[in-house]
Amino acid sequence: MDIGSKIKKFRELKNITREAMASEMQMSLSGYSKIERNEVDLTLSRIQQIAQILGVDISQILNFDASQIFNLTENHMVQGTGAKAKQINFYGDEYKDKYIKMLEEENARLKKELGL
Repeated sequence: MDIGSKIKKFRELKNITREAMASEMQMSLSGYSKIERNEVDLTLSRIQQIAQILGVDISQILNFDASQIFNLTENHMVQGTGAKAKQINFYGDEYKDKYIKMLEEENARLKKELGL
């Protein structure tokens, strides 16, 4: 799932409209919609802004997996100790590596901006 789809799912789960997100981010609705359609590259600072508006940690967006919330194979909510372990994602190395890569890219961009 791409970052735009993850953001859209969180927004929908939080019952926030695209218009409200665009307003909070001080951008046009069409500009925000491009984020959810994954038509723009997002900086880490922009993802942090989105996470703050959604009231979640940035790692929750980067690592979002619908199966963490819903048991899609059984089509009901995953709850309590009865949930099957194979359907719960504990943020494996793949997500950690993606997050580290994003941080490194953002660090390089900021260094370039500062002329370091």
